[in-house]
Amino acid sequence: MDALILLGSFFGLVLVGVPVAYSLGLASIIGALWIDLPLDAVMIQLASGVNKFSLLAIPFFVLAGAIMAEGGIARRLVAFANVLVGFIRGGLSLVNILASTFFGAISGSSVADTASVGSVLIPEMEKKGYPRTFATAVTVSGSVQAILIPPSHNAVLYSLAAGGTVSIAALFMAGVLPGLLLGLTLAAMCLVIAKKNNFPKGEVIPLRQALKICVEALWGLMTMVIILGGILSGVFTANESASIAVLWAFFVTMFVYRDYKWRDLPKLVHRTVKTVTVVMILIGFAAAFGYLMTLMQIPMKVTAFFTSLSDNKVVILLMINLMLIALGCLMDMSPLILICTPILLPVVTSLGIDPVHFGMIMMINLGIGLITPPVGTVLFVGSAVAKLPLGVVSRTMLPFFAALFLVLMLVTYVPGLSLWLPRAMGL
Repeated sequence: MDALILLGSFFGLVLVGVPVAYSLGLASIIGALWIDLPLDAVMIQLASGVNKFSLLAIPFFVLAGAIMAEGGIARRLVAFANVLVGFIRGGLSLVNILASTFFGAISGSSVADTASVGSVLIPEMEKKGYPRTFATAVTVSGSVQAILIPPSHNAVLYSLAAGGTVSIAALFMAGVLPGLLLGLTLAAMCLVIAKKNNFPKGEVIPLRQALKICVEALWGLMTMVIILGGILSGVFTANESASIAVLWAFFVTMFVYRDYKWRDLPKLVHRTVKTVTVVMILIGFAAAFGYLMTLMQIPMKVTAFFTSLSDNKVVILLMINLMLIALGCLMDMSPLILICTPILLPVVTSLGIDPVHFGMIMMINLGIGLITPPVGTVLFVGSAVAKLPLGVVSRTMLPFFAALFLVLMLVTYVPGLSLWLPRAMGL
């Protein structure tokens, strides 16, 4: 009954339109009153939830991504990708996916990826003869790479939700191969579609112009090298890498590319602060909600429920995947990571599944939710950039959903895709 009161009040508040963060907070208060827990205990958990040093990485990565999204780096990465693969039949779709790979490895944000890469490439692809719906679907699905490829701030959230027991550096490295696999799968599908529909080939860029484009893009790509190289070499931590990423992005944007005006910088910082504020409120309320779930033994009950259905690891993982995909269609990614991780992590660890591996499973599942109606944030952004109805884009997305589901199954049932690189790095 305790669990029904806590979870029922949360979902009831969400259904009537209360924002998720406040639904978590109010449900925590309702649950505490139901079990006669002093509200002081809820407030203490709320405060301790945001009083964590590892959380410093989130505002810095968000700010770095915002600077790079608006400062000309995205446009130069698109031009660089065009040099590499733009001359192939259907090459602009490959440029789109490769640009998302590069930009995701810098910003760590699918929304920023879709908005920046999409604003450049969707009109360009339509101009070259690609259907606008197809261009939008490629942009939206390709941006899921940003959730996996480091530096992903969702990996920081997962580490936090796991109680800080999972290394952020290990999660960063674990996302590399699944992210590249996702990009390659989408690229292969785009090549098949391009051949079937006789999409145009691009032009080969002259050598002198290609070299100039590569040199300009190198400044942006160095962000990725600085972040990952610094973490893996031990020069600085994940938190320190985020602050250094901000400094580098600021230097490149304001002093190298000089596409961004100084007078617009305060507005950008203001938008970043608003975004981070929402995330921190969510984290605090989720910490209180997780505390109530632990007191009510909800994780233990969920573990018992899944193991009572089957003792087969393959079956249980499939059920968890289907559940996460369904939840991802109804809620945003960040709250689901904070809510579901404490519940599901005991289930998978009881089956002998590595928490880092499960982190990648959860990221892909909830990444699919970001591009799935009715609450797909990235899908909404892509539709807005392309100025297309949501339903039209969703129908075009069907083959891309199939590709994403294939990658999900491979990552779920081939643990080495997630674990080989972290183990090889000694993480």
